[in-house]
Amino acid sequence: MDKNLVPTGSEPCDVDACAVRETLLIIGGKWKNIILHTIHNQGTIRFNQLKKSLPDISLKMLTQQLRELERDGLIKRVDYDEMPPRVEYSLTDLGITTGELYKAINSWQKEHLKAVNNNRKNYDESMTAQA
Repeated sequence: MDKNLVPTGSEPCDVDACAVRETLLIIGGKWKNIILHTIHNQGTIRFNQLKKSLPDISLKMLTQQLRELERDGLIKRVDYDEMPPRVEYSLTDLGITTGELYKAINSWQKEHLKAVNNNRKNYDESMTAQA
């Protein structure tokens, strides 16, 4: 396990918790989910098309997230030796398997999002009342 994942002064997590944390680091975060979803829906996509699909992401962050996804084997990058340069991204077989995770997450949110929103509203109201 990466020692940087364990906060200073804490005990290492158990095997199951560490596996979940590692998985969330691979596919989680603000942008990786959206990038994977976009490539899944659009198929092979050029870098500029991907950037246009994600207008709020910086070029630096998009490049970083794509490199991490490529390193983990979830996406494939093809760099064509052409002028002007052309780079395309697509899901690998491993990347395609993440679709099942997102189906499960979508199912969970359909079942529980109303309760989460109600809890948020109640919490915010209680915080306002205390202020």
